[in-house]
Amino acid sequence: MASNYKDTMNLPSTDFPMRGNLPAQEPKRLETWQKEDIYRRVLEKNADGKPFILHDGPPYANGPIHIGHSFNKILKDFVVKSHAQRGYFSPYIPGWDCHGQPIEHMVEVTIGPERMAEISQPELRQLCREWAEKYVDIQREGFKRLGVNADWEHPYLTFIPNYEAGNVEIFKDLYLKGSVYRGRKPIHWCTNCHTALAEAEIEYGDEVSPSIYVKFKLDAMPGIFEAAGAAGDAYLLIWTTTPWTLPANTAVSLAPEADYVMVQVEGSNLIMAKELVETVAEVAGWEDYALVAGSSGEPVALKGKQLFGLTYTAPVRHDITGTVIYGDHVTLDTGTGAVHTAPGHGQDDYLVALEFDIPLLMPVDDNGVFTDEAGRFAGLSTDEANPVIIDWLREQGTLVAEKKINHSYPHCWRCHQPVIFRATDQWFVSMDKNALRERALTAINSEVSWVPAWAKNRIGSMVADRPDWCISRQRSWGVPIPVFKCAKCGSTVATEETFDAVIELFNTKGADAWFTMEPSEYLPRGTKCEVCGCTELLPEKDILDVWWESGVSHTSVCRHRASEGLRFPADLYLEGSDQHRGWFQSSLLTSIGAFGVPPYRSVMHCGFTVDEEGRKMSKSLGNGIDPVEMCEKFGADVLRLWVSSCDYSQDVSISDGILKQVSDAYRRFRNTFRFLLGNLDDFGPADFVDWDDLEPIDQWQMVRTLQLLSEVEAAYEALKFNAVYRALYEYVNDLSAVYMDVTKDRLYAEAPASPRRRAVQTVLMNILEVLVRVMSPILSFTTDEVWDCYPPAWREEEGRPVSVQLAGWPAAADFTPAVPADGAEQVAAFEEMMAVREVVTKALEDARAAKIIGKSQEAAVVITAPAAVVATASTFDPAVFEELFIVASVAFGEGADDEVSAVVTVAAGEKCPRCWNIRELGGDPSHPDVCERCGAALDAIGYKGE
Repeated sequence: MASNYKDTMNLPSTDFPMRGNLPAQEPKRLETWQKEDIYRRVLEKNADGKPFILHDGPPYANGPIHIGHSFNKILKDFVVKSHAQRGYFSPYIPGWDCHGQPIEHMVEVTIGPERMAEISQPELRQLCREWAEKYVDIQREGFKRLGVNADWEHPYLTFIPNYEAGNVEIFKDLYLKGSVYRGRKPIHWCTNCHTALAEAEIEYGDEVSPSIYVKFKLDAMPGIFEAAGAAGDAYLLIWTTTPWTLPANTAVSLAPEADYVMVQVEGSNLIMAKELVETVAEVAGWEDYALVAGSSGEPVALKGKQLFGLTYTAPVRHDITGTVIYGDHVTLDTGTGAVHTAPGHGQDDYLVALEFDIPLLMPVDDNGVFTDEAGRFAGLSTDEANPVIIDWLREQGTLVAEKKINHSYPHCWRCHQPVIFRATDQWFVSMDKNALRERALTAINSEVSWVPAWAKNRIGSMVADRPDWCISRQRSWGVPIPVFKCAKCGSTVATEETFDAVIELFNTKGADAWFTMEPSEYLPRGTKCEVCGCTELLPEKDILDVWWESGVSHTSVCRHRASEGLRFPADLYLEGSDQHRGWFQSSLLTSIGAFGVPPYRSVMHCGFTVDEEGRKMSKSLGNGIDPVEMCEKFGADVLRLWVSSCDYSQDVSISDGILKQVSDAYRRFRNTFRFLLGNLDDFGPADFVDWDDLEPIDQWQMVRTLQLLSEVEAAYEALKFNAVYRALYEYVNDLSAVYMDVTKDRLYAEAPASPRRRAVQTVLMNILEVLVRVMSPILSFTTDEVWDCYPPAWREEEGRPVSVQLAGWPAAADFTPAVPADGAEQVAAFEEMMAVREVVTKALEDARAAKIIGKSQEAAVVITAPAAVVATASTFDPAVFEELFIVASVAFGEGADDEVSAVVTVAAGEKCPRCWNIRELGGDPSHPDVCERCGAALDAIGYKGE
């Protein structure tokens, strides 16, 4: 009776479970990392390594983490861990933006408008601080759960005194150089939040606005038109989508080189750009109109700059005389070519008004309500005023046409309400004083590496076109602008001595002291106004823009914390693509302005997270993804694997369905590790075989693994994590389909210590040593679990690191045995045979489908191939192909053409009851019912039968 040989096989054995149960196991591993102080130990291990500093951009501490936070932080963890694994000294100091409107807004919503109106500034600041501290803690725990390594106990917070002092250091430098000034010019103003906004705080959304065509009465008929026969009053026909700005009109701007004609229609003489007459006629519904013509019959035309200096009566304020000017900002894309100009309500209007010395009116207050300066419209909000002004113009007979348009319009980033342009007294950083714009563009184009490379053009165009930076805000929660005003004459008092006193104050007591102490308590004795000599000084009430605050982190963190291994400039900034107009830019401008160099050597941006349909995630759509819930459902490693699979330079989709697909990929990686561990349980450091003792397929797989290491290392270096993912995923797929499948017979059926089995184990150990290390930055939890489940002989080694994060990066020199320098050449012939395998595999599938064979082990294969292929095959032992194709026998024959083909028949012989291969049985007299190889294995283990 045949024996049951199952217990004589070398079946896999490991305590690495098939199911990861990540949601339950990952928190336990986090506790171990904290107990073992893995972050600090990695730094100590790499203390002498080359520094690599990723400087963290601070998220706002105003709510729990969302999936965008997670995407960003996991990417950063890939960067830091992949560098640390390769021996770089990579401290990572996380930060939070704890000041500014986002937090103040949330406190205001929480306490309500009544209490907000009564609360004192110190009390409000304390509530804001408590709010920020609460969400710093909440977000910190969320980021930890993602497996992100950082100095979590010593983050940087923008309300910490030393950080606040850094703001003053940079302000001092730029102010004393003349780059910071106070001026009155139009800026984005939120009437809901009652503060100025910088361009980085603006979002754009569609709005329906009135589009009106209004005639402005000139004080005299231009002579050229009068000579051509025009009589009566002459008008400029303007077009605007902001009727509410008409009370501030002081000029009309024309395109300097465009042709302007006079249109006679419905008893009016209207001057407009010739190119736009037909378009306006269609909008206004003119059926009968004519252009004033000269003696030749051709329309009389003047260039815009030839109309310069004409005057008119302002359309709303009849006591004001407006002036016709010209500017390159006037285009002929739409409208009439005559632009209503209110210098207090627009950047282009302001700049052209400066050029021609046009007065600036500002009849709108902080609430967006017209003051008495607006005359009959006083008391109306800008929104209320639009229809009222339009009706009044219609009554006056000056409204030529009206329609509604849908267009993109700036909104406040916090309350999401439309903003207005409004001239107010604010603090600005000049983009052109001290050549700041020019120097910033030079840094962008030649001193910084951008990932992806096209981002250089994006931020470059933003810097090239941006106006002066408005850095003052009319809020309470933030770092005050560190200057003083003379109580007597109102002059600004700001000297090197006063700045140094404020720096000392902030370093010792924090910015809160600014709002509770008198300047005389900390300023040098005798500080006075240089204009009038007054010693009574008042602190500035405005606070700094939060983008300025986060932007100076290159000083408040990288420079202030140099003793912790940080350095300036940082090696990398990594944030969302919106930060090209936010943190990337504010950091660049403050650093260039103060130090003349960019704060970073390279900048990498990531896209936004969207749902499967590409829609932005929002509460209203109900399509948001909670990363905490995803960790509880799938585990953080699945989330991390998803991040690695994405092209982070674009917007990335995520959903339950997508994460389920990623879970399948995760299982492929996990099963690969389980196979490796299970078949190495009895393998130790003394069991490696030499290169020459490896089978051809073993050598081929060693070369493939070395190539993988090189490819992955290059992808990590280039910050192409999706290339890392693809390389690893394709590798383990191929590993499973070929090497693991082909070598199972050797692993399971050979004697445990046979050279042929040890050869496979040698390869598997090298694969494990590579995969566990190179995948550690991505699958941090799982690879650490793998590390703990290593074969007993390896776990027992003295001095073995407690975590794979301390194990370092694999190198070609670490392969045992070493892959020869000509290893790829040595396996080239076998690589050629891998192409033959594809043909054989297809033939075996067809034979199974035709029920010629059941398992491939039953097959005899005859391969017909070109002479060169047959010659290559003849250099190998036939047993190589029996193993490679997992068949009973293989024969090669030369064919007449260049094609490779294979014929499958049923192999002669008997099935070995132990290994299930078709072999001749009885080769070993001690075990006559099995094949000779299995008999030798049974002898080796001392098997005597049941």
